[in-house]
Amino acid sequence: MTSFMKKSLALLSVTSVLGAGAAYADAPVPVAFPTNVAVPISAPLQASYSIKVDGKAIWETGYSKAGSKELMLPLRAVTESLGFALTWHPDTYAVELTRGNIYTVVTTGKDTYTINKMLTTLGTAPELVDSRLYVPASFVTRVLHGSVSTQGNLISVSMLDEAKKVQSTGVISTIRVDGANAAIHIQGAGMDGIVLNVGADTTYQMLDGKSLSLSDLHPGLTVSAEHSMAVEQSLPPQTYATKLTVLDPALHPGTVGTAGTIEDVRENGSLLIKGSGLTESTPDEVVLQLSKDTAVVNPNGEPVNKAALVKGASVIGFYGPAVTMSLPPIGNAWKVVVVPTEE
Repeated sequence: MTSFMKKSLALLSVTSVLGAGAAYADAPVPVAFPTNVAVPISAPLQASYSIKVDGKAIWETGYSKAGSKELMLPLRAVTESLGFALTWHPDTYAVELTRGNIYTVVTTGKDTYTINKMLTTLGTAPELVDSRLYVPASFVTRVLHGSVSTQGNLISVSMLDEAKKVQSTGVISTIRVDGANAAIHIQGAGMDGIVLNVGADTTYQMLDGKSLSLSDLHPGLTVSAEHSMAVEQSLPPQTYATKLTVLDPALHPGTVGTAGTIEDVRENGSLLIKGSGLTESTPDEVVLQLSKDTAVVNPNGEPVNKAALVKGASVIGFYGPAVTMSLPPIGNAWKVVVVPTEE
């Protein structure tokens, strides 16, 4: 096949897929792919699969590629059947998908997917085959928080489990805010615990029902989170939370935290902790003074005997906002999380 014929087929394929539906865009279709996006016109197929979405058959089919176990699904047919709104961006060859609190971006030819404004990879890039854009089946499970199952040559896709919620309780270690969205890390720091992605529709309250906002939350608070059963298998795992309830009797604005190891338990009962500050402005080494009101808990927020605060113990200390100007700084701890060690 000549170079001219290949280019002609590519342009015809683009015009067919992008001009076929208004759901992708009202904007004019570009005349050629960007030079930095490699998109196959066709691919050798190993097998074809019929598809049901929430129990109803759709007319488009999926496929598995030769030499690969990955099942590929037609993006538009599946996501529109799931109730997603699609917006096509011709300048980047990307598709935005939204449904309720779920938002993601798919870019043609790139193994980069957006989950609540955070990027992940699935090992397979979206590809154009026979004038349709396809994504790996793992896109449904890992990005849309749905489920995919196969029986013979039938692929069943569902988002019905999304309505089911579970509760997780834990102490907040960090909060990373991006406008109305945020990633709230509980039950540990670093790779431990779980990240709760929250958005504009997430609600916040005290245990007595008093309404809160995202800006009221801070590290050290013990919260109960109502979140989706679907969990992104990253490190740490991530899921979307619809409701957070603060279990502490009061807020402690300005709290900061340091995660590390108890290097010394001093005669007055204070703890020397060396490790890493939970934010860039938090010290990596701090002396924490304890009082009768200092809560000592595990990462889930459950009480722990203060006898667990010994040299060598892994802890996350929450204190402040006031600390001394000494080296290391000294602060009053209002909560210390004792992190269990693996045996």
